[in-house]
Amino acid sequence: MNIFRILGDLSHMVSIVILLNTIQTKKSINGISLKTQILYFIVYISRYIDLFFNFTSIYITFMKIFFIVTSFYTIHLILKYSKLKLTETTDDDFKIIYLIIPCFILSLIFNHKFTIVEILWSFSLWLESVSILPQLFMLQKNGEAELLTIHYIFALGLYRSLYIPNWIYRYFAENRFDKLAILTGLIQTLIYSDFFYIYYKKVIKNLNFNLPQ
Repeated sequence: MNIFRILGDLSHMVSIVILLNTIQTKKSINGISLKTQILYFIVYISRYIDLFFNFTSIYITFMKIFFIVTSFYTIHLILKYSKLKLTETTDDDFKIIYLIIPCFILSLIFNHKFTIVEILWSFSLWLESVSILPQLFMLQKNGEAELLTIHYIFALGLYRSLYIPNWIYRYFAENRFDKLAILTGLIQTLIYSDFFYIYYKKVIKNLNFNLPQ
C-alpha cells in the first residue's frame, strides 16, 4: 500500500458516493448511463470472484464488498426510477456487447495464467478500461450534463489517473511491474483525457458545461 493507491481508492469511492447521492437526492437518473453501471458490475464480479477464498487484508476485503454492493445498488436505483418513468434513458443506446466480447477474447490471449480466476481477472481489467464509454457517448449525444454527473466522471477518472504514480512507486519500491494492469490502466486514462480537458475548461473555469458536438 502507498499514498497513491489509497488516494486512488478514495477517489473511486467518492465517485460512487457522488453518483448515489445524485440519484437519491434528485430522484432522477437523467444523464446517467445504466449500461456503464452494468459494465462496472460485471467488472467487480469478475475481479472479486476470489472474495470468499482469498483473504488478503481487511482493507482489500472491505473494498471488494463495497464496490460489488454499491454497483448492484446503483443498478437497482436506475431500474427503479426508469420503471417509474421519472426520467428518460433513450440516449443510453451504446451496444455494450461490442465491448464485452472483444475484452473477453483479449483476456483469453493476455493473462498471467490460463485459469478461470486469472482469465476473469484479465477480463475485468480490459472491460474496466472501456466501461465508461457508454456514459461518455451518452453525454456526447445529449450535448450537456448535470454538474454532479460530471463530478462523478471526474472522480472516477482521477481514481484511474492516481494509479499511474502507484505503479511507478511499486516498480521502484517493490520491483513489481504488472504489464497487463498498466496497459489497460493507460488505455482507460487516455479515454478520460479528453474529458479532463473539457472539465477544466467548462467546470474549473466556471463556465456552463456543454459538450462539443
